[in-house]
Amino acid sequence: MFEVQGGLMMILSIVLFVAKAFALVDCVGRSAAQLDGLDTLPKRTWLIILSLAVLAHVLFWYPLGLLNLVGTVAALVYLAQVRGSISR
Repeated sequence: MFEVQGGLMMILSIVLFVAKAFALVDCVGRSAAQLDGLDTLPKRTWLIILSLAVLAHVLFWYPLGLLNLVGTVAALVYLAQVRGSISR
């Protein structure tokens, strides 16, 4: 039973790490002008938030920890708000 739970936690952790890393790479690839046209945070702020989210995930690999959950929410907000608005 514990092996299944450990395996699921590892899969969840990898998936959440990939989502955070994807959001960070997407933010790095976008120009500041693209983000200025949206009603959102500036690019520099997003870079800081997403970098800290990825760093926290690397340091504290447990996906249900407080810092990892906050970072996951930040990455999902970025992906929904910024990437979703630009791709329309």
